[in-house]
Amino acid sequence: MISPETIALVKERTDLVALIGESVRLTRRGHSFTGLCPFHKEKTPSFHVNPNRGFYHCFGCKETGSAIDFVMKLEGRTFAEAVRELAERAGIEVAEALTDAERREAQAARRSKDDLYAVNHLAATFFEHSLRGGPGSSPHPLARYAHEELERRGLPLREGDGAVDPIADALQAFRIGYAPFGWDGLTNYLRQQGISPVLGERVGLLVPRSSGSGHYDRFRHRLMFAVTDVMGRVIAFSGRALPDPSPAELSSLGLTGPAPQADGAPAKYINSPESPIYTKGEHLFGLYQARQAVRQRGEAILVEGNFDVVALHARGIGHAIAPLGTAFTPGQAKLIKRFAPAVVLLFDGDAAGKKATRAARAPCREAGLSARVAVLPAGLDPDDLARKHGPDAVARIVKGARGLLEHLIDEALDGDSFGGSSLPEQLARVRAVAALLAEEDDPNLRMMAKLYADRVSSKLVIGGRSPDDLRQLERVVEESLSRPRSQTAREVTPSGQSTDTWEHARSRAQIQEISLEILGSLLDFPELLADDDVQGALECLEGDVALAIVAARQNFSFEMGLAAGEFLAQVPAPIHSFAAGRLVSPVFEAASTAKATLLENSKKLSRQALARQKAAVMSQLQKSAVDADAENALLRELFQRRAGGLGLP
Repeated sequence: MISPETIALVKERTDLVALIGESVRLTRRGHSFTGLCPFHKEKTPSFHVNPNRGFYHCFGCKETGSAIDFVMKLEGRTFAEAVRELAERAGIEVAEALTDAERREAQAARRSKDDLYAVNHLAATFFEHSLRGGPGSSPHPLARYAHEELERRGLPLREGDGAVDPIADALQAFRIGYAPFGWDGLTNYLRQQGISPVLGERVGLLVPRSSGSGHYDRFRHRLMFAVTDVMGRVIAFSGRALPDPSPAELSSLGLTGPAPQADGAPAKYINSPESPIYTKGEHLFGLYQARQAVRQRGEAILVEGNFDVVALHARGIGHAIAPLGTAFTPGQAKLIKRFAPAVVLLFDGDAAGKKATRAARAPCREAGLSARVAVLPAGLDPDDLARKHGPDAVARIVKGARGLLEHLIDEALDGDSFGGSSLPEQLARVRAVAALLAEEDDPNLRMMAKLYADRVSSKLVIGGRSPDDLRQLERVVEESLSRPRSQTAREVTPSGQSTDTWEHARSRAQIQEISLEILGSLLDFPELLADDDVQGALECLEGDVALAIVAARQNFSFEMGLAAGEFLAQVPAPIHSFAAGRLVSPVFEAASTAKATLLENSKKLSRQALARQKAAVMSQLQKSAVDADAENALLRELFQRRAGGLGLP
């Protein structure tokens, strides 16, 4: 564990403008420097770097952070790796908050992992040479089966002639190889390199024999895909089965019998088991190769299979990635979010693909990843589509992708399949849509989705009737089932759905806008936190802005100013982007102007608060049967509030 003192020293000594300037052309503008954001594609600079406060912020994609965050984001480093890189750059010795014994243990663990990365690298080289040939060696005699599979997929392995060949580049980038026929091709190779078979076993390349001593190869007579982490290190493999060689061919090569399989008929794909350097739910196939394209496009395309990824990359669609033989996980969604804010789901159109699309919603929501769904033509997967119709066809489908929630509503209430299903299934579908709406946290998105669901519902005809909205659709289906309608409205009403009028919503928006302006004045000049007039004016704040003020107080001192990184780490998510933007690019030039604006906005909030109190009192007088004394008491209370300096106009 790196000591907090080292982390603070790294941030202090790193020239943020110089660091970012190596990747972004920066121009001074006022208190900050600006340039084109390296994390998303843009034509007008919206990326700001504030060297005094030690962090950057993009007003376009909302990325914010310190020098450490920049290295993590740009290069896919972990926090510790980024700190070490910047420390080495600044000539700082990394001090770890460990005892001597713990330090030795940590160093041993790092060396152990480095050994496993090295074994996988050697294995990838062995598979590549078996497919293509290497220095002084020819391809394996049976590698033609792998060549034929690649050619069948429209990815022929051609000899390099110096010309640009995107297919060859893709095959090389993904380290495509061939695992030879036989029990011990890789086992013998690793032994020749002086590698203990125990290391090969730890990463799942070798399997101990069930009887006797020794090991055999896990991957045999397969087309091999190397799986890399975001730093480009080989962490695992995936192998696709190939047709068995004929007995005559095996005999001519001095081999006998079919390709040996430990457990009967070969699976179409086999993958490395999890190991100390590989957890399949935390990595994505192709992300290392796709990371720059994903960052520039602002989104990733998530497909199902390895071949889909390689085929799309070979045809110029370089932001395609895939899960690793498992359902899409929150860890994988968060990994994508490190490089882009959005993902397009391009899964197969079969039942498994539809199930995977539905299951992807929860991980995307947990990671805050915006998700859209692109629908493939019937019977085609992304590999087929790119091969038969070209990359433009894929691009058109991706461009036409719709929001995941909208897609799921359409899928559940599709006119043809809905009308042809049984009444119990129809009711289940309606309630599934209601559950989708209820789970949505964003009230604006929930309302938009509700309106969309109502429009879809109104196009359905059930029992000769066309319902007006989703709630009525459920009632119609229930009536058709002749079941009681008790609690129907409560079941389908989205949880937390607001019943406020438009005027109330507008009032809340105005309050939020004024509150943010108060916060902005303080962020421009944090020393105002100690001003007596300002402290009294801040009492009118509520919710997220009030929490942000508390965070500012906790992280401000006259000696050091406002600790931007620590402050932003405590700012509530809904206003985080506003706070980061205001810190990196202040509005006011003078503290006096900021204070005057803050106090005026505080008065506005106070007047609005009193107006709401008056409205509540009048509503109570109108709706409640109160006696005269109670009415007089309410009116006196209202008059006293107005007389207290908060008067209504």
